[in-house]
Amino acid sequence: MNAPPLAYLDNAATTRCDPRVAEEVERFLLEEYGNPSSVHPLGVRAARALREARETLARCLEAEPAGVVFTSGGTEADNLAVLGFARAGHGRHLVVGATEHPAVLEAAKALGAEGFETSVVPVDRGGRLEAAAVAGACRPDTAVVAVMMANNEVGTIAPVAEIARAVRAAAPRAAFHVDAVQAFGKVPVSIRACGADSLALSSHKIHGPKGVGALVLAPGRRPSPLFHGGGQEGNLRSGTENVPGIVGFARAASLAAEGVATEAARWRRLRERLARGLAESSPGVVLNGDAERCVPTILSATFPGVPGEALLHHLETRGVFVSTGAACHSKRGGSHVLLACGLPEEAVRSTLRFSFGRFTTEADVDRAVEAVPPLVSELRALAR
Repeated sequence: MNAPPLAYLDNAATTRCDPRVAEEVERFLLEEYGNPSSVHPLGVRAARALREARETLARCLEAEPAGVVFTSGGTEADNLAVLGFARAGHGRHLVVGATEHPAVLEAAKALGAEGFETSVVPVDRGGRLEAAAVAGACRPDTAVVAVMMANNEVGTIAPVAEIARAVRAAAPRAAFHVDAVQAFGKVPVSIRACGADSLALSSHKIHGPKGVGALVLAPGRRPSPLFHGGGQEGNLRSGTENVPGIVGFARAASLAAEGVATEAARWRRLRERLARGLAESSPGVVLNGDAERCVPTILSATFPGVPGEALLHHLETRGVFVSTGAACHSKRGGSHVLLACGLPEEAVRSTLRFSFGRFTTEADVDRAVEAVPPLVSELRALAR
């Protein structure tokens, strides 16, 4: 299959499926299509594939296979953790970071109707969440603390292990959940090293199929289920398992974990090349996030005086695909992440996110660097 004829720099929104993964998915769609709950040979083979996929995810994350709960994606995984641990917990209080994904923030908001309170911890200008601030927001009745390991808009990495230790000291009975959707495959991720009770993952962020993810649980931790039915996934996620998606996810996870060191070094070079190119060619550009503590796959850039959405659409005509922020916000207005980082609304509206994946090349980055400056000048002139 030939690569698409464009510079796709929106991999934080979704990634192109790796052909090696697609091949596995196709086999389980067309040949090994049994229901893993069936007892005939097709079902038995599907159940075996499901077990092997669970074992693969567990190895990648230093987890126990029994703790891997397959979901429809990262959003469901976050919801299962936040809602499930809150309802199963001892208290009526939650702590979340100001820059969390809506899957966490909206789940916490929904719990308000059930009598829960939520404390939102602010971040600094680089989007960094401090352990002391998280611990300071905890109370004796805190049931859940939820933190994103790598931010999906500015790429800043939270010190999750340090936060875990602080939370254990401040609220030892609270469940500590980490959204690792944007971190896994970009930096090493281990549930043990994170000190987390649960991790959320998503397949389509690591060149796997859409519609599948996982909540990975530490031994002894169990949220209340959101779905009720046939008892699949250890009775935590009833419903016939998406075996083709799960098998593809496991293959994608294995490839991501195996190549994380090599790919991360390559992505850092691409990020530095893009940052340098934009800084040299686009006067006034401001790079957001923490440049020292970030995933190498995301670069957020503000072009003062330029409408970001207009710049995005002009870049499309030149074959460069980027975003104005998280895909989940593209139709909902401005970025709560950038606002939380202290950017004024005008700057938020002038920001683009560039993000890399396995198939991103230097030529893609150079194409963006070449296309952006004349468009910025043109749009600034029109805005005057």
